[in-house]
Amino acid sequence: MEKFKVVTLGCRTNQYESQAYTDQLLGLGLQPAGETDKADICIVNTCTVTESADSSSRHQIRLLAKQNPGAKIVVTGCLAQRDPDSLLQIEGVSHVEPNATKNALLTHLFPEKDLPEFSIKQFEAHTRAFVKVQDGCNSFCTYCIIPYVRGRSRSRRVSDILKEIKDLVISGYKEIVLTGINIGDFDGAPIEGENPVRLADLVRHVDEIEGIERIRISSIDPDEVDEDLLDAVIKGRHTCHSFHIVLQSGSNVVLKKMNRKYTREVFLSTIERLKQACPDFTFTTDVIVGFPGESDLDFNDTLEVMKQVRFAKVHMFPYSERPKTRAALFPGKVPPLIIQERKRQVLTLAEQTAFALREQYVGRTMKVLIESEEGERSGWFSGHTENFLSVMVQAEGLVSNQIIEVDLIENAPNALIGRKSL
Repeated sequence: MEKFKVVTLGCRTNQYESQAYTDQLLGLGLQPAGETDKADICIVNTCTVTESADSSSRHQIRLLAKQNPGAKIVVTGCLAQRDPDSLLQIEGVSHVEPNATKNALLTHLFPEKDLPEFSIKQFEAHTRAFVKVQDGCNSFCTYCIIPYVRGRSRSRRVSDILKEIKDLVISGYKEIVLTGINIGDFDGAPIEGENPVRLADLVRHVDEIEGIERIRISSIDPDEVDEDLLDAVIKGRHTCHSFHIVLQSGSNVVLKKMNRKYTREVFLSTIERLKQACPDFTFTTDVIVGFPGESDLDFNDTLEVMKQVRFAKVHMFPYSERPKTRAALFPGKVPPLIIQERKRQVLTLAEQTAFALREQYVGRTMKVLIESEEGERSGWFSGHTENFLSVMVQAEGLVSNQIIEVDLIENAPNALIGRKSL
């Protein structure tokens, strides 16, 4: 029986697509290779959002070629779209599939086979399942290569999304994350004569699925959180009161140079509207430091927004110049040493503000989705509350993928400490 490995780099959309490959290969009767097994087929789903992502993608390809001599190595994803020729020159790579046709990748490996549908029925090694509802982006932020490698925004049909989610719920998944490259652009792929389906409407449809317990929305821009979406999330029976709202910079000067569609004031207003609707609403975000022309004042504006919002988690990215983007031509490159210092300050402040946020919840009892056992601490499990606070629980008889009531008794540097409620 042939064995396979699928390696994923980058975003949740890539994770979804890699799971679809895995499900297709399993449907064809192939077997996943163990850590020490030699694979016959290797698929690498690459990322190119930063220079570091490029390096990691190439490293994984070379590592698979070394560990699996003679295997068919197929490369896809955003780096494959941007620079296919260089990837084909890596020893062992037999095929490069561009993003535009990545759903049909397995037809090159099994041209005579009747392939299973490119969709997911499980999400290996996760207790939450990511479901892609949209792909591509129309925004063309000046620093971002994604519109060039993912193409323009396009959505899936609501009926296909709901069928996939129902299958995942039947398989036992309690938490579903609606994801995409720019999920705020979701329109349900209307055919001629149909009205678009807004993201808020999709959320309401998903909320009606029997057996679902948690619904999250992945990364979204602040200007895309309109009153209809707010209403759908606040009033939903299973919608989680936590958003990943993209900041990138707290400076209006930098946001304009980035070609972001919102201002600092719009961002903070969106946070305030959600907090007023639900005081327990929490937020995670992305921040870029060292964008061309970013001054000390601009950077301090970002720190001030972080202090004001107190994010549950901050994903920090040092600016990475991407070929063909407008920002690559901008003057005022920030020296690497200053970027490193700003990176350090953001990460330090992110830890401090996340700790302060969690501190408010000590003494509360909240529902926690148990996700995994901590390998270094026997009997301890990690999980998240509905509003995405990290929690560590020590209890006998716990297993992953169950939702339990937890008394939050202490705040540690990286998570709340809880005990199972009696």
